[in-house]
Amino acid sequence: MLTESERLARRRDFAAVYARKRSWAGPLLVLYVRRYLEEEAAVVTRRFGFSVSKKVGKAHDRNRVKRRLREICRLHSLDWCGGFDAVFVARSGAADAEYSALEAAVGHLMVRAGLRAVREAEPPKPGP
Repeated sequence: MLTESERLARRRDFAAVYARKRSWAGPLLVLYVRRYLEEEAAVVTRRFGFSVSKKVGKAHDRNRVKRRLREICRLHSLDWCGGFDAVFVARSGAADAEYSALEAAVGHLMVRAGLRAVREAEPPKPGP
């Protein structure tokens, strides 16, 4: 589960992200991003918000999509560089999508947005 400091909860936080008008769209999701300046990025790492409308499906379908997106962001949070707020808006096909398809869509949008962190190559593990 994402911690409270990693979640967008207030309407004004979502509005600030939407106001930046930086978005990337895919077949399952739309990603809106607000980046922070380097000085601000030291204080705020990364925060995620999720918007799933009734177009996606009934309440249990919308909740499943949000749970999956939260888990994907939690598992991959170290893969992304810090200093941004991101809002994922689910499209109607997201409710029927497999977990792996949502995971691939999130990763693809984060790469397109330039938020993928460059990890140093891990040293090879010694063989037997």
